[in-house]
Amino acid sequence: MPSSIDKSSFSISIQSDDFDIGAEQSFLTRTQGRVGAVVAFTGLVRDFNQRPDVVALTLEHYPGMTERSLEQLLDEARERFSLDGARIIHRIGRLEPGDNIVLVVVASAHRQAAFAACDFLMDNLKSRAPFWKKEHTASGDYWVRERISDRDALMRWQRPVSEAALNMTEHPDKHDHSPLGVSQNSGEA
Repeated sequence: MPSSIDKSSFSISIQSDDFDIGAEQSFLTRTQGRVGAVVAFTGLVRDFNQRPDVVALTLEHYPGMTERSLEQLLDEARERFSLDGARIIHRIGRLEPGDNIVLVVVASAHRQAAFAACDFLMDNLKSRAPFWKKEHTASGDYWVRERISDRDALMRWQRPVSEAALNMTEHPDKHDHSPLGVSQNSGEA
């Protein structure tokens, strides 16, 4: 990680309150003129899942363990990708369809690193972070289990990375490449 990057630009929050996506993006880009791309993912409560009549979702976590898990995910993303900042916010408590659940915002000098890091964080968050979801439906409540598709998405990050992928996503200090395979002085996002 370049020494000019503020460590406070990498943070997590577990909260019951909603979040402001614009404010979170502004925080990541407030003092960093080198940021050329910000990618955000917002997860919402749906009114269907394993059953078609979801009326609410309750999210629980293990305090202390969950924070450490999310901080570890951010550390892994910082090691793997050329990032200037990242923020993970995950809500807990009872939420209704349409409510925000999770926000992952990633800032980088280049779009490929930002997209890849956001994807990496969400895939890992879905399968590795200790959150438990209970869906409430008109026909009863049930705990949500991990999907095979979520596990498969996580496994793609465990496979050997091709040289072309390294050129686009890996931190430039790890290899003799820039994140895009172009000169760092090009000014391209």
